[in-house]
Amino acid sequence: MSIIEARNIERSFDDLTVLSGLDLDVAQGEFLAIVGRSGVGKSTLLAILGTHDLDHGGTLKIADTPTKDISSGALAALRREYLGFVFQDFYLLPALTATENVILPTVFSGGNLEKARAHARDILDKLSVRTDETPTSLLSRGERQRVAVARGLVNRPSVLLADEPSASLDEESESILFDLLDELRRQQNFALIAVVHSTGVLNRADRILELKDGILHEVI
Repeated sequence: MSIIEARNIERSFDDLTVLSGLDLDVAQGEFLAIVGRSGVGKSTLLAILGTHDLDHGGTLKIADTPTKDISSGALAALRREYLGFVFQDFYLLPALTATENVILPTVFSGGNLEKARAHARDILDKLSVRTDETPTSLLSRGERQRVAVARGLVNRPSVLLADEPSASLDEESESILFDLLDELRRQQNFALIAVVHSTGVLNRADRILELKDGILHEVI
């Protein structure tokens, strides 16, 4: 069974059609890389797959559960249980520490904060991000990006959706990040769906799909 199943996804903004009859199946544990020129709709696709954008045509199922025509509470529960996110703009709270930012999804979902805090510190240590009382406003952009990645992983999602997760990292830091993601994927068997550009990252992917003309094309 696919962890994500999308059929005939369509999305338009006024007179601009971005997605047009897009189909996608994502298997548990696979690394799917999405490429395409700037402005083609990659971030829009991630927003739909992550259930943040519901104004689309077609059907989307997560763990065999339809995401449309269910209550907002049921949708939020589905999102908390199965999905993790790494946003392009991070969306960290600048006054909070790295650890405090990372455990926010657990705070909102009512999970075990002690376990989440220990898991957060473990991930942050592996990503070489300080776990002291330094607010994230004083961290470098690369450090803040790694905090955003750790936050997406803290609740052990079935699917991690990442919008250019290594865009602010140098080559060495990018390699460390994806070494960690590869290790965690093997341990936790989550699917990684990431918009990427780096050749080094693309070489790690199980599949590469190009978004073009509103649909996804397999890259050989």
